[in-house]
Amino acid sequence: MKIAIGNDHAGPDYKTAIVAFLEQKGHEILNHGTNTFDSVDYPDFGHQVALDVETGKVDFGIVICGSGNGINMTVNKHQGIRAALCWTKEIAVLARQHNNANIISIPARYTSIQQAVEMVDTFLNTSFEAGRHANRVNKIGWQ
Repeated sequence: MKIAIGNDHAGPDYKTAIVAFLEQKGHEILNHGTNTFDSVDYPDFGHQVALDVETGKVDFGIVICGSGNGINMTVNKHQGIRAALCWTKEIAVLARQHNNANIISIPARYTSIQQAVEMVDTFLNTSFEAGRHANRVNKIGWQ
């Protein structure tokens, strides 16, 4: 599976742990995030991840910032993106099962690195249920 990841200065350690975990599982990672704790603007990295998902260059995206909100708002501006802000594995499951989310947004300041890795693993290994949820998901995009 191909996965794009992007983060701001709140997430270099999270990104490093997630990338190591995913590469160990055999996934190909496109890294758009910063590797330092120097202040940067999360939209610069979020848009790159969203474009990779939107154009089909990757299967899924992962974005990380302090609260998870700013970068989540950024990626959700793109058509075809359904990013979900997740802070538990249970929310990650529902984001995939019910909303067919294609990007997971992680709040680095409110989750541990271990939680983040577990959420990503759960997110990537959960399928969309379709059925009654498909009609709702199809109504998300606005023309």
